[in-house]
Amino acid sequence: MHKDFSPQSLLMGLLVAFVGFVSSFAVILQGLKGVGATDFQAASGLMALSVSMGICGLLVSIKTRMPISIAWSTPGAALLINTGAPEGGFSAAVGAFLVCALLIILTGLFKPLGRAISAIPSALANALLAGVILSLCFAPFKAVAFNPLFGLPILLAWAIVGAFNRLYAVPAALLAFVLVLIFGVHVSESALAGLSASLVPPLEFVMPKFTLASMISIALPLYIVTMASQNIPGIAVLKVYDFHPNPGPLFAITGLFSAFAAPFGGNAVNLAAVTAAMAAGKDAHTDPSRRYWAAIVGALGYIVLGLLAGIVTAFVALAPEILIEAVAGLALISAFSTSAVAAFQAPETRNAAATTFLVTASGISLLGISGAFWGLMGGLAMLGLHHITQKLAKSRTAPLQP
Repeated sequence: MHKDFSPQSLLMGLLVAFVGFVSSFAVILQGLKGVGATDFQAASGLMALSVSMGICGLLVSIKTRMPISIAWSTPGAALLINTGAPEGGFSAAVGAFLVCALLIILTGLFKPLGRAISAIPSALANALLAGVILSLCFAPFKAVAFNPLFGLPILLAWAIVGAFNRLYAVPAALLAFVLVLIFGVHVSESALAGLSASLVPPLEFVMPKFTLASMISIALPLYIVTMASQNIPGIAVLKVYDFHPNPGPLFAITGLFSAFAAPFGGNAVNLAAVTAAMAAGKDAHTDPSRRYWAAIVGALGYIVLGLLAGIVTAFVALAPEILIEAVAGLALISAFSTSAVAAFQAPETRNAAATTFLVTASGISLLGISGAFWGLMGGLAMLGLHHITQKLAKSRTAPLQP
């Protein structure tokens, strides 16, 4: 195995860890806070996710000798931002995280459940994701209105660097955020002194609570978004590069590590999509059989970054919240554009996708259940109605049999 190691895979693996963590950790923090986590609990969740996906990535890459990258559920975290704290607080959200993990494990173990989630029309799954992240995508522009001296450098860094290389756009925005925080935002000496205490890795166990409302408004949408936006595309990306792992065991092990992370505040661990393409591509190595080392190095990087989650979170907390949301929103603009195009591409599912998108984006909550669930139900109802009317129309125009 050590003979397959190469400097090329080392560099790509480090880039995988850097891009995977830096481009979306702000989304994870905002998502966990959105369902009631304290700053310390959010830091604990970030660390639990990063370490869990690092260990998971190590195991699957070594076992399969394939460049299988593991990530946290960024779309799932975006879903949580607008969900709101459930009745029962963050403990109820943690209970929902555990149920979501169980559903992912069952999907890997039982093929009928995997086929059922795959049967959800991709247009509705994409509309759900687009509706979930829409409000957060407004944040970069709201940050400019809040304070142009703070928001504009972040937005310009993302736009200018992204015009040359989209891969570095979000890291550039994050660097601009750090510079704005250092040179523009007044931070008290006591707050700076508190950063040294954050060097200790955060870890807080949260006793889960299981409520029907949190199962429907958090667990089920989180499961659908994670499977449809991460796990299934993750397998597709690997196939593009001629890697063909058995999906079932991969889904099951990501669900298992999601269950490990959940009691410490982590929402979900899953197959990566964007970073999967980085590790599986020829930039990782010209020989496909040696590319798995890029995934191994990336996994080790996630573990190290996870152990630094406390100081990362403490540093970010020094900034105005709108600036953190701006970085998170910029990280999701690409996902929004991709999902929106896919949602409205097919004419026959366009009305159903629009219903899912609008209900989800509205942020409504009925019976204590978030709009993501009602958006999906509304889209499915519209799709069912469309099929019924199509059948009726065909029956009326069909010629009578003698």
